[in-house]
Amino acid sequence: MSAHRVGLGVDAHAFGEGVPLVLGGVRFDHPLGLVGHSDGDVVAHALTDALLGAAGLADIGALFPSDDDRYLGADSLALLAEAYGHVRQAGFALVNADCVVIGQEPRIASRREEMRDRLAGALGVERELVNVRATTTDRLGFAGRGEGLAAQAVALLSVQV
Repeated sequence: MSAHRVGLGVDAHAFGEGVPLVLGGVRFDHPLGLVGHSDGDVVAHALTDALLGAAGLADIGALFPSDDDRYLGADSLALLAEAYGHVRQAGFALVNADCVVIGQEPRIASRREEMRDRLAGALGVERELVNVRATTTDRLGFAGRGEGLAAQAVALLSVQV
């Protein structure tokens, strides 16, 4: 088995009224939130799938099914922590992760370090191992039209002996 494994995670949710906007475990003051079975945190969801994928485990939907009411409104950081527990049990540890928020707004620059802290805290790792960035789509596609947000994450794991 290789000493290192890479996983990619992608998530997207539509904006909706009456729900908070949570990104990377941080609540943003925004008129619309992301609609999802849990709290709709696309950053945490993408990172969860990246970790699970790198470990060769099932995806976030298999671990936390959207038709299971136990996860209705769930804190995605708690789901991330639980998923990383499975990754650790499978014999892997995080080397680093890079997460990208895709959308026109909100701007995350002023909350970026807080997002890193929250994600790293959920994983029980140093902040330096988790990066968060953002990009726009120059108003192209659903994210560019302000209909929702997407996120991508890549995670590098090492095999623990």
